Amino acid sequence: MKPQRIVSIVVLVALIISAAVWYGTNNHLLPPAAGLEAQAYDRLFNTMVGIAFGVFLLIEGLLIFAVLVFQRRAGDEEDGPAIAEDLRLEVLWTAIPIVTVLWLAIYSTLVYNRIVGKESLMIAHHHPQAAYVSTAAVAEPVTEIDVTAMQFAWIFTYPGTEVTSGELHVPLGRKVRLNMQAMDVIHAFWVPELRLKQDTIPGMTTHLEFTPTRLGTFNIICTELCGAYHGGMRAEMVVDTPEDYQKWLAEQAVAQSTGKTIASKPGEEFFALPPHHVPDHIHHVISEELVQ
Repeated sequence: MKPQRIVSIVVLVALIISAAVWYGTNNHLLPPAAGLEAQAYDRLFNTMVGIAFGVFLLIEGLLIFAVLVFQRRAGDEEDGPAIAEDLRLEVLWTAIPIVTVLWLAIYSTLVYNRIVGKESLMIAHHHPQAAYVSTAAVAEPVTEIDVTAMQFAWIFTYPGTEVTSGELHVPLGRKVRLNMQAMDVIHAFWVPELRLKQDTIPGMTTHLEFTPTRLGTFNIICTELCGAYHGGMRAEMVVDTPEDYQKWLAEQAVAQSTGKTIASKPGEEFFALPPHHVPDHIHHVISEELVQ
């Protein structure tokens, strides 16, 4: 191979790698992260996007090059050259995908273990009735919130405060554990900015742990088809400063103790559930919303 051709190939490969790295770190395909656990996920996602973009440029570039350079010329009626095989080329284009996929599998496993945590895997193994998505050590103090999923609402109860709300409030920078149950069918709790999703299953308590890192209001979406109004099963997660979080809890406790609820709107569709299926403390929140 001529030196000029070698230099050209090296330059093209360098350009493809540079473009892949740039797009992998500047694709903006995900919403801004709002959880500590999202950082490892985003690095994995950006790596996979960068690799996919590089492969796309390489394959499409070769196709365009072949179409332009090796097309049949006017008046050329001869057969093309008989090429049987190129063992080195076949080994190369087989080995590169294998190594890449194996490396991504190992990387994905490391990220998964980092997000889930070995402690939670051990708990899930010895206590199969409890499913965990966790990043914290078992002994690490967390803010626990009970979550009840129903057609078609999310209800949040704050243990030790008697506060029940249709809106999830969490403190910034503190580990949060959601203890989730479903009253009817399978639902799935998902906040895109957290990069975490967990199913809620009737008869089973599932758990989701995360650490909020950004103040703001974020959508909670059910991602498991749960009925006719599945698309309307949404709520909001509000990340407060620790001081504002405690203030909100105090305000809610006072308001609910006097029979007035400052909970957010679960949505009109939620009340299709027969009242006798709803626990008293949750039915109270829904009833107050209807009155308002």
